[in-house]
Amino acid sequence: MEVDAGNQKIPLGERDCALKPSEQTVGAERQRPTWSGRLEFILATVGYAVGLGNVWRFPYLCYSSGGGAFMVPYLIMVLLCGIPLLFMEFSIGQYTRLGPVHALAKICPLLKGVGLATVVISFVFSTYYNVLMSWALYYLFNSFGATLPWTSCNNTWNVVENCSSGFHGNTTHLQSASQQFFDHRLLQKTNGIEESGGIRWELFGYLIFSWVIVYLCIFKGIKSTGKVVYFTAIFPYFILFALLINNVQLPGAMNGILYFVTPVWGKLFEVKVWVNAAAQVFNSLGIAFGSMISMASYNKFNNNILRDALIVSLANTFTSILAGFVIFSAIGYMAFIHNLPVDNIATDGPGLVFVVYPEVLSTMPAYQLWAPLFFFMLLCLGLDSQFANVEVAITFIKDEFGPQVLAFLKREELLTLVVCIIGFILGIPHVTKGGIYVFQLMDHYTAVVSLMFLAFFEVVAVCWIFGVPGICTMIKRMQGKTPFIYFRVCWLLLCPLLVLCILMSSIVQYTPAHYGKYSYPGWAEGVGWGVSLVSIVWIPLGAIQEIYSNKGSLLQRLKTSIISKIDLDAEDPLPEKQNLDNPASETLFTSVA
Repeated sequence: MEVDAGNQKIPLGERDCALKPSEQTVGAERQRPTWSGRLEFILATVGYAVGLGNVWRFPYLCYSSGGGAFMVPYLIMVLLCGIPLLFMEFSIGQYTRLGPVHALAKICPLLKGVGLATVVISFVFSTYYNVLMSWALYYLFNSFGATLPWTSCNNTWNVVENCSSGFHGNTTHLQSASQQFFDHRLLQKTNGIEESGGIRWELFGYLIFSWVIVYLCIFKGIKSTGKVVYFTAIFPYFILFALLINNVQLPGAMNGILYFVTPVWGKLFEVKVWVNAAAQVFNSLGIAFGSMISMASYNKFNNNILRDALIVSLANTFTSILAGFVIFSAIGYMAFIHNLPVDNIATDGPGLVFVVYPEVLSTMPAYQLWAPLFFFMLLCLGLDSQFANVEVAITFIKDEFGPQVLAFLKREELLTLVVCIIGFILGIPHVTKGGIYVFQLMDHYTAVVSLMFLAFFEVVAVCWIFGVPGICTMIKRMQGKTPFIYFRVCWLLLCPLLVLCILMSSIVQYTPAHYGKYSYPGWAEGVGWGVSLVSIVWIPLGAIQEIYSNKGSLLQRLKTSIISKIDLDAEDPLPEKQNLDNPASETLFTSVA
């Protein structure tokens, strides 16, 4: 039997000497699966990075944080944190060929809990992120009628006394028909998280449908998702460009664009603006979620990850700015139609794409075309990110418990099904009539509070304890040259200090979660902090377990726990070679797209 190593056919018994260090196995006939082409990995990572946050969070942050002035801290954070840390995560995954849990445990045993924490936060994120997919599906299927149902006040769900078929901004007691469709038809929301109000059965059905779509796209691992991303990662760009071309021709569009890009330089002196810029970079690029490490672990050993990191970072930044032009050109048109200032229309969070933009679409020429395309685009953007979030958990289970789990379930597809079912069950509270309050609470304490803690400890583990020389050695063995001094300075000094500043600022400027004017009761805040601790707690627990398992005095145990288990001078980068004779190892799928 022969295997392909480069352009040569090498007998199986001789291949260990011919393959790259990370490709060697112990008497195995099967290798860890890899992406079938460079483009699949790039599309998968771009698809994961470019999500719904690019469409609503970035435009709103730019609008509320000084317009064009926000671009300064945002681009600085991309250059000093985003690109270097993405390059670092790609390097870890590609060199170790392991998911985040096992890779970080080998790099820094003391902080091995960081890897598990990234898996937990990704899975928690996936349980409520798919709710957005159910909303997008709901709007998509309601946009095929002769008229759009959110344009009129003559429906059974409207509160006629304060409903307006036009948009009266944020300062009056009137609500737009679009807002009432979202509140009273889609959500049927209650007065607070204290009132669950029972399940919204339509959304329950759409939530099942969205999980079925996710399962069908990932149940074969990289064999299926690697092909799906060719469509889901590229299609949204066609829609964004088409919408932009259409929008800029509408009256008032330039006013919205000017509002979006006009700098308010005084905002640069506000710490919150810099914190928002950094948080957007981390959320958007998926730093500290574990997904990028997992996806890179299925690259070939000498894949050009520097090129890929630059492509993903630039594509993500470009998409955010493009989405800003699309959204604010439409908002400018809407302000013109209703004779309102632009700042009276823009809103935060899901409201931007599920309230304001549907209202904009209803006033556009050929809305029967644009409305379905827009919501289908949202579905594609969300699915790309959801694939990765779910498969991080699947990868961890296979890496850690593969033989036991597959001995019980027999097929890897059943493991994927079980994970999706658990994610669906945990998402049910979000599709109750009080589900929007649960959603906002989870998003605040997962995407804001937990993430900065994980990012800080990941940077400390890799950049300071494992060390920049170690990172450089890994990259040199894969790429043939040491990374530029720019990256070394960022890893050694700028990234840790900036992340620490962001973390401290987030703590000092902490504000409790809220939804509009609604403030959460104390017990709900406690639940929110509990959600944060579900991921963060693994960091101290992992450190305690590692120190306890070592021998000697406390100082000796501590010293032992910070010694990397990756021997950078050995022939094989890992001291424990992967045994792919194990049936579980054959299909260690990782998070893709």
